Parts: sequence; structure tokens; C-alpha cells
Amino acid sequence: MSTPPARGGVVLLAVLLSTLTFPLAITGASVALPAVGAELGGGPTALQWVVNSYNACFAAFLVCAGSVADSVGRRRVYAAGVLLFCAAGLLCLFARDVAVLNLFRAVGGVGAAAAVAGGGAMLAATFEGSARARAFGLLGTVLGAGTAFGPAVAGLLVDTLGWRAAFAAPAVVAGLALALVPLMPAARGTGRPVDRPGAVLFTSALAVLIAALVEGPARGLPVVLAGLAVSALLLAAFVLVERRSPEPLVDVALLGNRRFVAYALAAAVFMAVLVPLLVYLPSYLIAVVGLGAAQAGLWLLMLTGPTLFLPALGAELAARLPHTAVVAGALVLCGAGSAGLLVLGPDATPWTLLLPFLLIGVGVGLTNGTVDGMAMGVVGVERTGVAAGVFNATRIIVETVALACAGAVLAALTGGRLEGEGFTEAFHVVALALAGVAALAAAGVLVLGGRGEKEPEKSPLS
Repeated sequence: MSTPPARGGVVLLAVLLSTLTFPLAITGASVALPAVGAELGGGPTALQWVVNSYNACFAAFLVCAGSVADSVGRRRVYAAGVLLFCAAGLLCLFARDVAVLNLFRAVGGVGAAAAVAGGGAMLAATFEGSARARAFGLLGTVLGAGTAFGPAVAGLLVDTLGWRAAFAAPAVVAGLALALVPLMPAARGTGRPVDRPGAVLFTSALAVLIAALVEGPARGLPVVLAGLAVSALLLAAFVLVERRSPEPLVDVALLGNRRFVAYALAAAVFMAVLVPLLVYLPSYLIAVVGLGAAQAGLWLLMLTGPTLFLPALGAELAARLPHTAVVAGALVLCGAGSAGLLVLGPDATPWTLLLPFLLIGVGVGLTNGTVDGMAMGVVGVERTGVAAGVFNATRIIVETVALACAGAVLAALTGGRLEGEGFTEAFHVVALALAGVAALAAAGVLVLGGRGEKEPEKSPLS
């Protein structure tokens, strides 16, 4: 049964509004970190958790949220997630301690997970064919807008209203999306039981992994190794449970779909390159180059601007060229731009950073939203909730692990002092590592997605 056009428009508008908030919640936190540390105190590790607590909970609950959305209804899960995200963001206004702020951020990450899983599944179920491609193209444009203007907007908010405004602003936007929920078409869930043991094991494995990476530089190598071992054991237990479960949390058939895996891998690596830069570049530009928060945000428009303007072009390229070629080429651009950040130094200017920033932004912008539509187009509609959860979870998990690893490397190489020459050298190491990851991902996409790909005009996006 098709959704009436008016209701479909409401679904699209609400999902786009809520989607706008998620990059704002990340970029706003990154720009606000110096001001948070100045007012609330806390060491480098505690401040890392301001970003990582949100990302870790976002990643850990995405797969579970997708399964719940299929079971109890996508609109219900979406509404609950937006409400939780909105409430957590507003509560950040009252935080007087870094630990309390991190708790609210973690709750916001859980809400974001539910909203993303429910919203993505609603879009995939509401639209078909070229309409689905346009819907996900708009999704990419909105993600690009949040990513592009997030640092600049957050910088202005921090300089004019204080750092708390950077956390509250996304909550206000989410409130607008929440007001549209009663106008959305209701759809019953499948009643499929949720794999609770699998959800607990998966969430615990990821939480322990992120905690080990974030806390490791301060607590020492034994803590890191112990955390990695516990995480590996929990992950092994998760795999055993999933194999025996009649209703597994992760649809194993999705992992056997080479094209789905290729697109999920690509989407993950794009964010694994972009997000650590968005989080730690503001601190570098403020502490080493000497910029203000608003000015640092404006400089980052060179990096994020292309993510706003290029998704439509990426969709057109995907309609005319092999999808894997477009995605792999975009990954190569990201890798080249990341390697180009070796020019970063105390005397950096917008002109010296323009080329590497643009290369990364163009690579991400050409695939924002488009790669989501590619992935959703190769799975059945009845499994879009789980597919959206797995896809987005892969993206946010890899992004979160990359962010935690980047923070760990910076903290280890600088002794926790993110300033001066040590910060510059450590940042160069991180940039080269991200370039290598992008290159490996490009090769992986060509291997996994290159076989049996349909011609563009016959693909789900054409």
C-alpha cells in the first residue's frame, strides 16, 4: 500500500529536519571543547568523552534500534529517538560538571540512534525507485548543510551565547521535527522479536572498545590491552549468539551481500576521515594557529562546504557511471586531501589549507546520501529497518573508533598537551593514517562491489 504524497512529504520533511541536528551535535561539541574545558575543567580524557560519549552510544544502539523499528513500528521508534535527543540537548544547558555533561551527551546519542534508524527505514519504505533516489539525495544535502555550517554556526554561538548554546541549538531543531510526528502515516511493526542477548553483547563490546581507546593514553598500555581483550571476547560471544538465534540482531544475509558491504564500508570510511578532522582541527586552529572559535568555524567551511553542494552532482554521476567507480574515486580524493594536511602548521593560512580541505570535502560531498540510497536499493523493503541500522551502525562505529584512535594518538604523542610543535607533529601522523585508511577502503570497494554490478540505468538509483 503506497503512502499518500502529502504524508510522504511530511515524512521527508521531518526526517530531513532531524537529520540536520546530528552533524550539528558533533561539530558543535568539537568547536565548544576549549570553552567547555575552560569553564568546567577536566583533563583531556574527560573532554574527549564530550564527543565520544555521544558517538559511542549512537553507534552501539543503531543496530538494536533498527531491529526494534522493524518490530514495533518505525514511526514509534523515530518519535522516541527525537524526543530523547531533544531532551538531552536541552539538559546540557544545566550541566555544571563535565561528567554530567557527558551523561547527557550519552543519552542524546541513544536518541540519535533511534531517530536515524527509524527515519532511514521510513524513507526507504515510503519512496520507491527514482523518488527514493531523490529523497536520499536530499538527505545527503541536509547532512552536507549540517556538516558545512555546523562549525561556523557553533563558533558563532560559542562566541556570542556561550558553549551551552552549541548543545541546545540542535535540540531546538529536533523539536520542530517532533512536532510533525502526529502527521506521519502510522505503520504496524512486524512483531519480530528483538534479539536482546545479541543487543547486550554488541553494545557492551563496542562500549568497552571505545572506553579502552579513550582512557588508554591516561591509564597505560595494560588497560588498553585488557580492554581490547574483553571487547574481543564479547564480540566472539555475540557472533556465537547470532549464529544460534532464530531471530538474530544482525541479518547475516546482509553481510553476504557484497555490494551492500561495499557501500557500508565506503560510507564508514568517509566519516572516519572527516569526523576526526572536524573534532580536532578546531582545537588545533584555536590553540596553535591562534584563531577564535568563530574564525576557526569559518575556516572549516573550506572543508565542509562541498558536502552541501555536491550530493546532487554525485547522484547524477552515479546514474551515469558504475557506482563503485564513483565511490572509490571519492575515497581517493579524501585520501589525497588528508595526506595534503602535512602543510598544517602554526603559520597555516586559508590559502595553504584550501586544496587539502577541498579534496576531502569534494570526496565526501559526492557521496553524501547517495551511497545510502545505493545500499538501501540492494535490500528488500521488508528488511529496510535492519538494513538501515546495520548500514548506519557500520558508519558510526567505524567513525567512532577512528575518532577514539585519533584522540588516543594525539594524547599519546603530545602527553595530553594539545598545543605547540608536538600537536603539529601528532596531527601529521593522524592525517597520514587517515589517508592510508581511505586508500585501503577504495581498493576494498572495487573488490567487493565491482562484480555483478548492474548498469546505471538499471540500478535502483536510476
